[in-house]
Amino acid sequence: MASLVSLQGYGSDSNNSDMEDPEDLLQHLKPIESAHTISQDLHIVVTPQVTSTKELDDRHHIDPLTKEIQYNPRYEELYAPVLGPTKPQSSYHNVNKNTLAGHVEPAHFNDFEFESQRRTFTTYGYAVDPSVSGDPEDGRRFVGDVGTAKETSGITVFETKHKPDQPQKRRRDKNDDAGDIDGFKGPWAKYKGEMTVMKPSEEEQHALDEILAKRQKRGKQTDDKPIEEKSLLHIKDAYDYQGRPFLHIPQDVGVNLKSPDPPEKCFMPKKMIHTWKGHTKGVSAIRWFPSSAHLLLSCSMDTKIKIWEVYNNRRCIRTYMGHKQAVRDACFDNDGKQFLSAGYDRFIKLWDTETGDCINRFTSRKIPYCVKFHPDDDKQNLFVAGTSDKKIVCWDIRNGEIVQEYDRHLGAVNTITFIDENRRFVSTSDDKSLRVWEWDIPVDFKYIADPSMHSMPAVTLSPNKKWLACQSMDNRIVIFSALDRFKMNRKKEFTGHMVAGYACTLDFSPDMSYLVSGDADGKAYVWDWKTTKLYQKWKAHDDVCIGILWHPHETSKIATAGWDGLIKYWD
Repeated sequence: MASLVSLQGYGSDSNNSDMEDPEDLLQHLKPIESAHTISQDLHIVVTPQVTSTKELDDRHHIDPLTKEIQYNPRYEELYAPVLGPTKPQSSYHNVNKNTLAGHVEPAHFNDFEFESQRRTFTTYGYAVDPSVSGDPEDGRRFVGDVGTAKETSGITVFETKHKPDQPQKRRRDKNDDAGDIDGFKGPWAKYKGEMTVMKPSEEEQHALDEILAKRQKRGKQTDDKPIEEKSLLHIKDAYDYQGRPFLHIPQDVGVNLKSPDPPEKCFMPKKMIHTWKGHTKGVSAIRWFPSSAHLLLSCSMDTKIKIWEVYNNRRCIRTYMGHKQAVRDACFDNDGKQFLSAGYDRFIKLWDTETGDCINRFTSRKIPYCVKFHPDDDKQNLFVAGTSDKKIVCWDIRNGEIVQEYDRHLGAVNTITFIDENRRFVSTSDDKSLRVWEWDIPVDFKYIADPSMHSMPAVTLSPNKKWLACQSMDNRIVIFSALDRFKMNRKKEFTGHMVAGYACTLDFSPDMSYLVSGDADGKAYVWDWKTTKLYQKWKAHDDVCIGILWHPHETSKIATAGWDGLIKYWD
């Protein structure tokens, strides 16, 4: 019953809900008066007030546009007034409608102006205020994003922004008055502020002088006059008690250095046993003394060549100085009494190993990258050099003349390796090819080039003279047969090191069981020859490990040379 009472009060309007008396809100909490009962509030009205049917129009109204009627209408229906609201008398309905919503009067700007303002509002967020009040500011007021309109000076989408950083177009200093005889300029007028005679300022002149000085220095040919060669002996006893020079092969070192046979079994080195220090810049190549390997020759980027003891005190014996620039390569003759050195000063020099005298010098005005004596005893007067102008040049040391040129490569020649009992030699070049030549015939009879091949700046012949190991610039060591076919051995491929960009040399162990190589990170790598498995690697140098040689008479001794200027001996 209480819920019915609350329903009865649910007739309040939203307009007077705010003005309710607070006492009315608490009315339901007050006790019910004894005289006032719920039955009195909810008494049933038996005769409610209703509208009589007689007051309603019950006629069937007929549409005045109807042409045919299917029944007989009564007179009241036929002549009843038309049903619907009366048409209001106003001029609104007499107006000519030109849009769906009514009549639109023509505005004060054209279609293009309207479209440009509409697009500007869509793009930039503002448009010109279209209302007209007769104020002088009409057309300068904006609606929408007024801040942006002020920043952009109220441009439309059809106008370009003025960029303050762009220089203004130069204007000509015009005078088109033909009557002004002295001042007439016509189309030949100069630009305003144009300088006819231009002279660089002091700062610009200083910068120009520096550039010209650099160009002259670059264009100036280096002086081809060789410097005076000299050598320095570092030991007191150049001859022993029997009068033998340091070239004499020692016999008290526990190894037979005169033996033609290699050691039976070789092992991998375990530790460093000596470091030869003396070069101030990186070492570029190291060479064993022929057959005995009791001396080590090293050439360096500090323009010096040094020869070191491998046994006993391991001293530096002599330094040869005669190159103006870095020394690239060196090569002993068969008995070790003379050696050649090739430098970036474009000279190849022939030295006496014992006395340190420079016997002869050769140049073709090109940088020699590699130099090799002919290995035959009866051809010790001939040597070949691969140069930067794509040629292999053969000199005779007796008269200093060029006796043959092998000119078939398309890039600088990097290596020369004699094969097939010294009747042939193999050369590699920057043109990514390998060419095989008959001695003294300047046409290559074998040309090996493949799209997958890379440049091979280091090549070593195996001790059994059957294989050529080539350091490829795609971080691989590839093997070629050194016999008839010169075929690449696809099954033998040594990887794991990083040599791209560096001519890191490689070498075999004397018993052909291991292959060793340096790499660009200063590491030395040892692979098994048969399985091509990487056996060992260790950090040998702080810079590129450019040279590595296995001692031909020792089971596990390796010499490494690096660009840190050190030569290390491992066992």
